[in-house]
Amino acid sequence: MSVLAAIAVLALLIVVHELGHFIAARSQGIHVNRFSLGFGPILWKYQGAETEYAIRAFPLGGFVGFPDDDPDSKISPEDPNLLRNRPVLDRAIVISAGVIANLIFAYFLLVTQAGIVGIPQLHSQPGVIIASVFTEENAPSADIKPEDVALAAAKAGIKPRDVVLAAEGKKLGAAQEALESLTRVIQQHPNQPLTLLIQREDEKPFNLTVTPEQARDGKGRIGVQLAPNGKLVRHPAANVVDAFYQGAAEFQRIAILTVQGFEQLISNFSQTASQVAGPVKIVEIGAGIAHSDASSLFQFAALISINLAIINILPLPALDGGQLAFLLIEGLRGKPLPTHIQDGVMQTGLMVLLGLGIFLIVRDTANLPWIQQLF
Repeated sequence: MSVLAAIAVLALLIVVHELGHFIAARSQGIHVNRFSLGFGPILWKYQGAETEYAIRAFPLGGFVGFPDDDPDSKISPEDPNLLRNRPVLDRAIVISAGVIANLIFAYFLLVTQAGIVGIPQLHSQPGVIIASVFTEENAPSADIKPEDVALAAAKAGIKPRDVVLAAEGKKLGAAQEALESLTRVIQQHPNQPLTLLIQREDEKPFNLTVTPEQARDGKGRIGVQLAPNGKLVRHPAANVVDAFYQGAAEFQRIAILTVQGFEQLISNFSQTASQVAGPVKIVEIGAGIAHSDASSLFQFAALISINLAIINILPLPALDGGQLAFLLIEGLRGKPLPTHIQDGVMQTGLMVLLGLGIFLIVRDTANLPWIQQLF
């Protein structure tokens, strides 16, 4: 059931995105002949008065189709309600509406969560939690070779759920600042013994020495994932106004973190590309959340919805941002680029996008725990 819940969340977000395009077009009287969830062969369809609604085989997204270039369309090419015959502003509204719909939906998801169960808040405590420790058998990504994984922490005896209270005799404090301080100290001590004060469950604090390994960039690393120390607590909003306020604050936080994540992906692609997740990985994460804490699905859905919006607004072929880029060029030139150029760029972009989607599905499926156990 948790897997089905995660799939339903992902499908809902795709529907919301495409509904944005659909409603923006129909509200302006623009002809729409297709509304599809997924790509490829049709599994189910319904023919409305003007629009065909369909579910297709490959759940890599969805699309809203227009009769502008449909050879079977009975609509006159000169019809003013064809998308291509509308002014640039009208078309820009239709193209950007999917992104806007995802952002609005994400915000109201967070407002709903704030009002019903509350937005999780971290009550910070001193130190930094060791979320996981990497070993040769437990690499942080299947794309990273075992020999490239730092094993210093495992060799030193550091265990998951340990709390690092101090480094080199200096207390770390609490919250994100403590995590950043510990990360900085580790990076500044490649191949140098580093003394950490460890708090382990039901034990007194003790000192432990670890020698960070030198990474390719010259910085130290010990092979762990870190997390701020603290407990998550929820307090439902006191009233409707408070719910909207909390939702806005959480929306801003998630949006900023998402943008920063994309900036890191672009600026440090070789190190962060392996963290890009496809539909299978997203469903796996969502299923875990649904199983452990179903109320957090609101926040999970909002996060994915914001990610979808930001991805789609990027000026890349086959994405909404790519089409908006063509419109910008058209506005500056006073006329659109030749059709064959636009079609070539968009088709190439679509093939690359589909290829990437299939690659991510295959990779993430191969990394599923129950698949790993088969080999």
